[in-house]
Amino acid sequence: MLKDLLSRWPLIQQIRTRADGTGLEAMSQRTRELRPKTDGAQVTPSICPYCGVGCGQLVYHKNGKLISIEGDPQSPISRGHLCPKGADTYELHTHPGRLKKVKYRAPYSREWQEIELERAMDMVAERMWDTRDRTFQEARDSNSLMQTTAMAHLGGATLDNEENYLIKKLFTAGLGMVCISNQARI
Repeated sequence: MLKDLLSRWPLIQQIRTRADGTGLEAMSQRTRELRPKTDGAQVTPSICPYCGVGCGQLVYHKNGKLISIEGDPQSPISRGHLCPKGADTYELHTHPGRLKKVKYRAPYSREWQEIELERAMDMVAERMWDTRDRTFQEARDSNSLMQTTAMAHLGGATLDNEENYLIKKLFTAGLGMVCISNQARI
């Protein structure tokens, strides 16, 4: 039994085979059976959500559960590297303290309440239309104006040209907003 135990010990195998200890002989059976946490997971390429650089990320998921988020070595921008915020994207999504419901504080209230996302989105839409209806100017000095300056839109730096184009069309032509900018300009 002791002889069997010693014969499985990597050091004894290295001495017996005169290996340099950098190959399989240096591994125990348990080490040989280890697999990475991403083994068998599906991978989806993505872009880091933080700044406007657009570093590539690989999002690993298995059975509908997020497993890991790592830098994408194929990304021409970041070549697999991520800044501290990008490297912490996994925890951003999986931290037990992450808020998963909308918090709302009514005007003049001191208390926050949780509301459903659908209700929050309806409230935003209603307030946008109400603001537009109250402040929309069709004309000034008998010249056609068709605008409102009571609302603004600030886009994120990770938006691409196509998304910015659609936002500009929707908010300018659709709602008449003239105050439209992007985080990248600030």
